[in-house]
Amino acid sequence: MPVDPTQAVGALVGDFTSSWDEDRVILYHLAVGAGRDPVAPGELEYCYESRLKVLPSFGVIPAQGVLGGIFGVPGLSFNPMLLLHGEQEIEVLTARLPTAATVRSRGRVAAIYDKGKAALAVLEVDTSSASGEVMFRNRFSLFLRGEGGFGGDPGPKTVETAPDGPADLVVESPTLAQQALLYRLLGDKNPLHADPDFAAGAGFERPILHGLCSYGIVCKAVVDGMLGGDTAAVAGYRARFAGVVVPGDTIVTTMWRRGDRVYLTAADKERGTPVLANAVVTLR
Repeated sequence: MPVDPTQAVGALVGDFTSSWDEDRVILYHLAVGAGRDPVAPGELEYCYESRLKVLPSFGVIPAQGVLGGIFGVPGLSFNPMLLLHGEQEIEVLTARLPTAATVRSRGRVAAIYDKGKAALAVLEVDTSSASGEVMFRNRFSLFLRGEGGFGGDPGPKTVETAPDGPADLVVESPTLAQQALLYRLLGDKNPLHADPDFAAGAGFERPILHGLCSYGIVCKAVVDGMLGGDTAAVAGYRARFAGVVVPGDTIVTTMWRRGDRVYLTAADKERGTPVLANAVVTLR
């Protein structure tokens, strides 16, 4: 059955309550490369309870639990083997994420676009505090390959092009050989990131890093390199997943600051291939 936006758009894909604590936050930070120098004050702020702060990209973790609900949405039949996480955006609506909280995440299908050879489903997830205040809003853009051509809206052509001229800052973030094995403990147990045989069957030489792990590593590079470690300065962060990273490789983040926006690209140093594109961090 073809994709039918008239049925799917607006459908609820998940509504659940979850919690996190300081240990969960620290695990996330370790999984995106924090603590490489375990005595550096800036690194301890990510890894030690007495001075803990929270990267804004942590907000993808409580929200990602709704993704499984997409398989039951009416009018959205697709082959799960052909699903590709194309883009990620988070809006941070509270100035500073807490180190512990109980929250409610509610997701819906916000839009479906016809990209010709694929359908693009945008899932919007609002995560609210116990008082009902929306703390952050995630948008997961999922390409459903083979499901396009249904005559729908092609969607906006939003491109965040890096400015001309030399970059303001370039940061290298080495990854660990076991980085994906760390990150999967946060809930994404896709065997592509752990099982060599599964990865080989998907055409990769070895298990690859989660896209959202690369997303967090780059967020940390921007916060530390451009914002002096001020996690509360980030109001939003959007990026397109442009390529994969093999654990053990180095992610190179190139940044241009223009007013309240930091434009960036990210690449795999060893392979010379893109990792993130069309990316921007908006500032308060």
